[in-house]
Amino acid sequence: MVSRPKAAETEPGDTAGVSAASTASAIKANGASAEITPTYWDEACKHLGKRDRVMRKLIPKLGEGRLRSRSDAFTTLARSVVGQQISVKAAQAVWGRFVALMSPASQCLAPAAVLALDATAIRAAGLSTRKVEYLRDLALHFGAGAVHVGQWQQMDDEAIIDELVAIRGIGRWTAEMFLIFHLMRPNVLPLDDVGLLKGISLNYFSGEPVSRAEAREVGDAWAPFRSVATWYIWRSLDPLPVDY
Repeated sequence: MVSRPKAAETEPGDTAGVSAASTASAIKANGASAEITPTYWDEACKHLGKRDRVMRKLIPKLGEGRLRSRSDAFTTLARSVVGQQISVKAAQAVWGRFVALMSPASQCLAPAAVLALDATAIRAAGLSTRKVEYLRDLALHFGAGAVHVGQWQQMDDEAIIDELVAIRGIGRWTAEMFLIFHLMRPNVLPLDDVGLLKGISLNYFSGEPVSRAEAREVGDAWAPFRSVATWYIWRSLDPLPVDY
């Protein structure tokens, strides 16, 4: 379960850093619409199973699912804006009405196409005035080249987060979800995620409330594959594979 909003970097020498780069290359090589899964996933599961007693039980229990990246960067971020502060089901419905405004309708959006839409029509699809403003600001940033998509493969997690949070409507939580689900960075620990804290509470502390410091301590044992462990913690709350 990925919680709606209210990262850590791979350490030098970690094999996850190399795997993240090869995964990013796969995304680029296969194009925006291809479905890509992380090259590091099997290695991560073995590592976590050896290091962590909870992961040793959760990973085989929850089966073969894994992260998937499907859309291009702009579409992924636009979808995250649409889905803020509403349920997953509502977000899917609003997103469907929003992309239907495109001509031709497409699940892969272009910044120019979003900027060409009438604000009244976007609001009629179910988006608030503020979200319309956020989508336009996102499109302006991408259209002007203010986000350096081509350089992300060489940038560390925090540098990408800094670039993304400069866009209206994108906070650290959204940026971290983007790192996990689009760029498939292996070592992100989203401490602002309510689902992660709840899952750590249930799986490690017998349901007792968990502080960020306690969650960080648990997450430190997952490095350099904290994104993978987080994904399994979400699935321990909701067995359906997490998608974003």
